[in-house]
Amino acid sequence: MNTNGLATSIVAALALGLALPQVSAQTARLPDRPIKILVGFAAGGGTDVAARILAQKLAESLGQSVLVENRPGASGMIAVEAVAKSPPDGATLMVGTQTTLAVAPALYRKFALDPSKEFAGVSMAGISPLVLVVHPSSPAHSVADIVAMAKAKPGAINFASGGVGTTPHMAGELFALEAGLKMVHVAYRGEAPAINDLLGGQFHFMFANLSAVIGNVQAGTLRAIAVTSAKRAAAIPEIPTVAEAAIPGFEAATWFALVAPAATPRDIVARLNAEVQRLLAQPDTQKRFADLGMTSEGSAPEALDAYIRSEIAKWSKVIKAAAIPPAD
Repeated sequence: MNTNGLATSIVAALALGLALPQVSAQTARLPDRPIKILVGFAAGGGTDVAARILAQKLAESLGQSVLVENRPGASGMIAVEAVAKSPPDGATLMVGTQTTLAVAPALYRKFALDPSKEFAGVSMAGISPLVLVVHPSSPAHSVADIVAMAKAKPGAINFASGGVGTTPHMAGELFALEAGLKMVHVAYRGEAPAINDLLGGQFHFMFANLSAVIGNVQAGTLRAIAVTSAKRAAAIPEIPTVAEAAIPGFEAATWFALVAPAATPRDIVARLNAEVQRLLAQPDTQKRFADLGMTSEGSAPEALDAYIRSEIAKWSKVIKAAAIPPAD
């Protein structure tokens, strides 16, 4: 099963509008206390990096403290639950991804949360392709090599991710489905710990957010084999896509979106949206995202809400096709 036209769909869905009325955005008052942006994964991963860029820029534009708080566990659902139950006053936000807002809720049923109802979209923030990486000592130098290794030893090849339901996990499951492979998934509590163990040669490969491993790739401590986006990534244009290398139509990427509790007043959502749109348009912000292998993509709140609903439907199909069991 393919994740069809991911980047194109994101841009099309989010191009429905760019901001709520400026009057409400300019007059809304935010709480007179530090704003918290929760991240459902350990520090150092792609979501954490995106959140810290937003936090720094928002602090500068709002003139108040904006803090990032990491609450890893259950593929981000611990943070999701915390934000959903927070006072809807604009002081508690979250940088969510399709993992936390579209995939994990279908896997971690004990949380009984429907992100399409529990959250109000503020703005899309960024998009990061994934990259298939191996340790430099690996004999694999291409997607075909990985496929050959897995077919030669069914069930003996391990791939890792930052947790069950994360985009790297889902990309690996999609890869196995498309290539007809039987592999073992190793789930970590966050992408950074998984990357650290790959640096130590503890497993065969992983699909990692390009933003999280671009430094390792450039330093030669990890070898990039292919990117998962429809087109080659601008940060590493010499690396082919999975689709062109071996599996036509293969596509996956991580999106990062700022959301608030569902009952947050619309004028506060509008104010935050306007601030995020402004900071994403700044050349230095765009460069920071680009240097990390991300693109900065803003959106209207309503467009983000609609996009999240479409992602829930799409990834539910992948979960079913891959027969991924519910998590505890």
